[in-house]
Amino acid sequence: MLNIADTLREWCREARPFALATVVQVSGSAPLPVGTAMAVDTDGKAVGSVSGGCVESSVYELCRQVLDSGEPPARARFGYSDDDAFAVGLTCGGELDVLVQRIDPAEHPHLTAALDEVLSGRPVALAQIVEGPEELVGRTLCATGDGGGPDGPPDGEDWEGAVATRARALLRTGRTGRVEVGGDADTCPERLSVLVHTHASRPRMLIFGAVDFAGALSEIGRFLGYRVTVCDARPVFATAVRFPYADEVVADWPHRYLAATEVDARTAVCVLTHDAKFDIPLLRLALGLPVGYVGAMGSRHTHEHRLERLREAGVPREHLARLHSPIGLDLGAHTAEETALSIAAEIVAHVHEGSGRSLTWGTGPIHRRRTAS
Repeated sequence: MLNIADTLREWCREARPFALATVVQVSGSAPLPVGTAMAVDTDGKAVGSVSGGCVESSVYELCRQVLDSGEPPARARFGYSDDDAFAVGLTCGGELDVLVQRIDPAEHPHLTAALDEVLSGRPVALAQIVEGPEELVGRTLCATGDGGGPDGPPDGEDWEGAVATRARALLRTGRTGRVEVGGDADTCPERLSVLVHTHASRPRMLIFGAVDFAGALSEIGRFLGYRVTVCDARPVFATAVRFPYADEVVADWPHRYLAATEVDARTAVCVLTHDAKFDIPLLRLALGLPVGYVGAMGSRHTHEHRLERLREAGVPREHLARLHSPIGLDLGAHTAEETALSIAAEIVAHVHEGSGRSLTWGTGPIHRRRTAS
């Protein structure tokens, strides 16, 4: 639902009731992921989408029905219609489950708090109960990145502490997904299925080497939602004027900057210098850090020579196996922009465990669904 956070916060601040339709489960090639939402207010205004157009009219009517009647949250499943591809259903061949509930803002203070955090740019997780006892379905809980939010009894209900713990765990990974909570005496007696919507800080893309490729990659990295840093030891090249799309440009030795900065499992490290005096100490450090992606530019000959130097520097075999080099997918790229696209495509494929092959020659669902842990 955080895809429509700005409008929802406005309605909450105005204490305006609305119906919220949230995608809580998908299978096959459903067009939009779990957590995507559509909302309808008392004037009939609709924002957001749950299917990219396939079933919007039916979901809209269900929203109006739940909003006007005050009925408990309702579940609806939409799938492909064999008889008529244009009937109510998903022509893409997938299925999705939608939870529709009436929201009276005064009764959902956690929702309002989470929306405030999102619009302020701070990390937050909003947990929404989608299966469980009828009196709990649709309830929400806010957990912030600094540990704010409920920590369980005696301040909250039995389920809140367990849900908040799982919500913060997903927030640390930056992933939205469903988790199962409870069903035992140690957490809460009721078995709950909880959809955790996360708004995490932007993942980082660290580009080393103030070259033309870095300019194009910083632009596409920003487009993909990364917080982009360009770093080079040469101050004359490491300037904000040359890299207007970077969030920061740093003049420092690459390995020294990397050792001092914050990284996590979502960080992408792109080494574009192909200069041994920079590459070897930088990659030796990067390959031992808990980052999500490490790639290095250069020819195959450069790569083999680089591997030899890294082995001599004591880098373990399992660390070397993490290195993407030559960097990027084989798109036949020639220009800086095409090369940046190939690098970004490889990062996306790596993050989402894609094959990088043409969809034309593949089989099975187009969209991979990763389960929350």
